[in-house]
Amino acid sequence: MAEIDSNVQPAVEAFEEAVSGESMGHKLRRTLGFRNISAIWILIGIVVVFSAIIPQKFLQAGVWRSLLDANAVTGMTALALIIPLAAGVFNLAIGIQVGAGSIFIGWLLVNMGMSVPVSLVLAGVFGVLIGLVTAWLIVRIRIDSFIATLGVSSLLAAFITAISSGRQILGLPESFAKFGIASIAGITFPVIALIVVAFIVWYLLERTPSGRRVYATGGNIEAARLSGINTSAVIYGSLAACGLLTALGGVVLSAKLANADPTVGPGYLVPAFTAAFLGSTQFKQGRFNVWGTMVSVFVLALGVKGLQLWGAPPWISDAFNGFSLLVAVGLAKFQRNSESFKAIRRTLRMDKPPAAAVESSPG
Repeated sequence: MAEIDSNVQPAVEAFEEAVSGESMGHKLRRTLGFRNISAIWILIGIVVVFSAIIPQKFLQAGVWRSLLDANAVTGMTALALIIPLAAGVFNLAIGIQVGAGSIFIGWLLVNMGMSVPVSLVLAGVFGVLIGLVTAWLIVRIRIDSFIATLGVSSLLAAFITAISSGRQILGLPESFAKFGIASIAGITFPVIALIVVAFIVWYLLERTPSGRRVYATGGNIEAARLSGINTSAVIYGSLAACGLLTALGGVVLSAKLANADPTVGPGYLVPAFTAAFLGSTQFKQGRFNVWGTMVSVFVLALGVKGLQLWGAPPWISDAFNGFSLLVAVGLAKFQRNSESFKAIRRTLRMDKPPAAAVESSPG
């Protein structure tokens, strides 16, 4: 029986290749091609270039450790963002939500004198409520997600100013601030938290029915609704999860800074969107995904860091992120259009009669 199976298996594989029209070599080239893992190739290029130009600065171990630590909050923000993006919802309040979480935890700890555990729970609830209110505006009031999240962003900015009076909240408990600087084997707790969050989000999106419903809703909300998916619940859930993760990002940010700064949140908006859209062009061919986003976060951070070490002016960070966002969105759009064109071509080939049938037809 084993011999029969070994004889049949090559034929099955050959049949599958013939049906798909793609050899193993072509699959490998496509998997490792620039269109599929462009961020990896860009990362390699950045390392090679700056290692050659400024090796004495760029190749120091401390630079790489600080790079990971400095972008832990950016990574969390980008991971929070891809959940509603995968469901077809644009959250323009993502940056200010991080700032609101940071200020809220500081206000609870210092102004209200609450303990760290209670403050952490309340900060998480606060983030979830922001997400639910935003979802209510989109689902029930039927406000476009761009407008709804823009309005929520303005309201959160007013909230931040109201509870902080526009000033930093100082005097956070030492036990809380230690989380931002403590490390295990040279890896800081914020980076460890980012890794844990990444695996949780990956599992939920890629390995659960809820994740499949999120992607189905984002792919075509009407088709998802007709297939029986409660798309309203999906949007509520995705924005609630986004709110929870941005609140966590704000908590980590306050711990890292050892204060709550009312001005820091908006700076995470563009980097998060850039990483999310560039990440959507990696590995999954146009689908927002965790590992593409994570790679993109650190590719962008490494590019900015290299330019800064090379002596670029301070504004280079904003210019680099803005340019990268335009390129990332362009690549994502091109990839989606390309996949649609390939699907049309496959459909046309399936509709075309086989050559043998054409030759044998009368006349």
